[in-house]
Amino acid sequence: MKLNGNEIKPGNVLQHQDTLWAVVKVQHVKPGKGGAFAQVEMKNLLDGRKLNERFRATESVERVRLEQKDYQFLYEEGDMLVFMDTETYEQLELQKDFVGDRTAFLQDGMMVTVELHEEKPIGITLPQFVTLEITEADAVVKGQTQSSSYKPAMLENGVRCMVPPFISSGEKIVVDTSSVEYVRRAD
Repeated sequence: MKLNGNEIKPGNVLQHQDTLWAVVKVQHVKPGKGGAFAQVEMKNLLDGRKLNERFRATESVERVRLEQKDYQFLYEEGDMLVFMDTETYEQLELQKDFVGDRTAFLQDGMMVTVELHEEKPIGITLPQFVTLEITEADAVVKGQTQSSSYKPAMLENGVRCMVPPFISSGEKIVVDTSSVEYVRRAD
């Protein structure tokens, strides 16, 4: 699908310079002299490079539609993560580096969304919130309740998280997977 330079929006995936780019930021500029253009900040989906590019309103770029499929996380094998398509039962193996730091939040049976382009995985989306148990938490220091203070705690997956002073070891909490922040106590 072709897009004109002035139709590019953040979140679009473009085919540019023979590779895939995700549009991060778009600024439309109308200089006093000359034609209008869009200053587009893009991130390469394959290797993470960033690129700033100008697209005139008359230029056209190819917009790519990514296929999104739900997969279930099965297990970890060495430096590979194994997922299963719940409809066809086909297995998909991805490098731990592909998922990155969020690998620690994967739990057995967890549903994730994998973005594919021509059957090749491009990105992965984990659920926004996960419930984890606190294995160790610092003791509360008396008199520290004056301000809204947080204390460090270790989660069952080995990730450190800042929690409110009333949370203690052994409790289950809900954590935001993108920011690794405490959200609330689990029910």
